[in-house]
Amino acid sequence: MKSFRFFFYIAMIVILNLIPLKAFAYSYGNPNEEAVAEAYKQMKEKLNEQPPNFASAKEIFETVKKEIDMHMGPEPSKAVLAAIEDKDRQAVVENMEKILVLNIARRLENIEKNFDQYDTSKRLLAKAFATYEALSPVIQGKDPSLDKQLRTEFDKALQSLGNPGLFGVGEKKSDINVFKKSKETILTTLQKQFGLKSVKIGHFSESATEKPDAVQKKEWTDLSKAKNWIPLIVIAVVILGAALIYVRRRKRA
Repeated sequence: MKSFRFFFYIAMIVILNLIPLKAFAYSYGNPNEEAVAEAYKQMKEKLNEQPPNFASAKEIFETVKKEIDMHMGPEPSKAVLAAIEDKDRQAVVENMEKILVLNIARRLENIEKNFDQYDTSKRLLAKAFATYEALSPVIQGKDPSLDKQLRTEFDKALQSLGNPGLFGVGEKKSDINVFKKSKETILTTLQKQFGLKSVKIGHFSESATEKPDAVQKKEWTDLSKAKNWIPLIVIAVVILGAALIYVRRRKRA
């Protein structure tokens, strides 16, 4: 009996090591929050104080500077910090708004690249929309109907992702062409509204530290798919079977 327990514990250790830790703590954090967008809103609050609190705005910006530099290069941060140094409130806000547009473009670009990965794409779209929510008051101030149009396009983009359903139940096919059309409308509109020369993000990429787990992990380790449990079950059965055989042989001896 002791031998059986020993092999059982060994089997469990092997199985648990084969299962990624993320399978038990699978979380993307709050998909409806975007760090850069939150920083923008907090910075605006500080800059709306009388007099504008540039020191606090800089401290807030520093919390997202590394992420911005990593994905967009050093130029956007240099522009924001220079405007803060010059105590130019309008320039700080406008440069941050352009960064948010680029952030939306980055998220949408990565959705297109990983379009067949539903969980990842849905999360990135939530991040993109959370970023737009921060810009929405600016759009509403200029043209409320345009804000409504952009929200509709985000909804179309969400619908275009489809739904894998649960074991095929409730499955809805995705449509990348619909997504591309909404993406183009969103980015073209935002580019025009916020005066960007370009929203091309060919040099951007999800960092190793931020890349969603669904992209990082290999296909066979994605335990959200039922089929990927089969190898683990087989391994467990084989190990336990070997343990039982060993115990029976010991008893006969």
